[in-house]
Amino acid sequence: MNQSALERFLRYVRIDTQSAEDATRYPSTAKQFDLLKLLVAELQDLGLRDVVLDERGLVMASVPGNLPPGHPARGRVPVIGLIAHVDTSPSVSGKDVRPQVVEYRGGDLTLPGDGSVVIRASENPELLDNVGRTIVTSDGTTLLGADDKAGVAIIMTAVQTLLADSKPLHGDIRICFTPDEEVGRGTEHFDLEKFGAQVAYTVDGDTPGELNRETFSADQAIITVHGRNIHPGSAKGIMVNALRAMGDILVRMPQDLAPETTEGYEPFIHPHVLEGAEAKATLKVLLRDFRTPGLADLKARLEQIVAEVRALHPKTRIVLEIKPQYRNMKDFLGNDPRVLDCLWEAARRAGLEPVWKPIRGGTDGSRLTERGLPCPNIFTGGQNFHGPTEWLSVSGMEKSVATVVHLVQVWAEKSSETLSEISIRPRVPGQLQPPQKPRPAAIVDHR
Repeated sequence: MNQSALERFLRYVRIDTQSAEDATRYPSTAKQFDLLKLLVAELQDLGLRDVVLDERGLVMASVPGNLPPGHPARGRVPVIGLIAHVDTSPSVSGKDVRPQVVEYRGGDLTLPGDGSVVIRASENPELLDNVGRTIVTSDGTTLLGADDKAGVAIIMTAVQTLLADSKPLHGDIRICFTPDEEVGRGTEHFDLEKFGAQVAYTVDGDTPGELNRETFSADQAIITVHGRNIHPGSAKGIMVNALRAMGDILVRMPQDLAPETTEGYEPFIHPHVLEGAEAKATLKVLLRDFRTPGLADLKARLEQIVAEVRALHPKTRIVLEIKPQYRNMKDFLGNDPRVLDCLWEAARRAGLEPVWKPIRGGTDGSRLTERGLPCPNIFTGGQNFHGPTEWLSVSGMEKSVATVVHLVQVWAEKSSETLSEISIRPRVPGQLQPPQKPRPAAIVDHR
């Protein structure tokens, strides 16, 4: 089992673990167990004796600490958790992935399975850092699965490294691999007490050196238009076409609040799934803002749109429903500076110049942090997640392995220096957030 992160990654991506929206079972697809069971066997082969896979599809295991008797951190270093998810996005097929290992020489990359799929250098500035290095792509007919099988491979390789070398001193480490993160249910059955960590880190980011302590706060809006169908030959004065009303809703979605036109700390309203016919049409809309109170502003924009369209189509019945999804982890990270300081120092020791970057999305760590387990996010080296142009920097993945190995060592060192305990009290909202760009006039800023 002495394998590189790349070898592990190439094995994992060939296993289809795509999750499914709106499934009633958990995990949402049984095929996720194919990789989960493999990980159980591999953890056991590495020598871990408490590996557990439960019926909900969560794998948990422990790496015992190796601090010698009398070490100043012994009994004081918290249990550190490492978390990654096995499922891939429902947006693009994860079946029959054919990874392409490429020595990148610069320029655009046309993928061999579909000549229309091109990874363009102009859209991927990170490629410049990988000229002369190895990257991995799909063949263009599927996604690659770096989100988050790269994270899984990184954690597995870090575990292998720590077990093979007794010199890096560390406390107890808990490992967890989750299903269904991509459909927002990765921590639905996550037992914090059973996990037993006082602080954790997801390995689910992208660009090497970018560390994440902030995510969007997220709600989902569901707009349902109810009409009336009848044969079009006799429809005059009777048919009420839900699709026409939904079309008027769509054209009113604010262009200045779209993912395509926003960046940084700017919020967005994103219609992303449309289904329907004349009698009924349903639109799912993602609402995202780094300020949790800003979600109410986005909801108000949708309510205004729905009111306008009701007036245009009085015979329809239009229903707007809001479902909470996750919240910005920065509001719940707590007051122990080591949670972030240790991660920063670990990335620096791995040879990187770390930066804090907000995630325009969420992670399992968003929900876990809200529930009381501080859980910042670590890069994997992957890019362009959820689509056929996804690619992975192998050197970035290796830097992530080094960061994780350094991370548990730094925690032991910091625990030797101070008697402070993990304190999970909410931070002042906005404490970690730099000044935001001016918002569109219709968005009320409550700061």
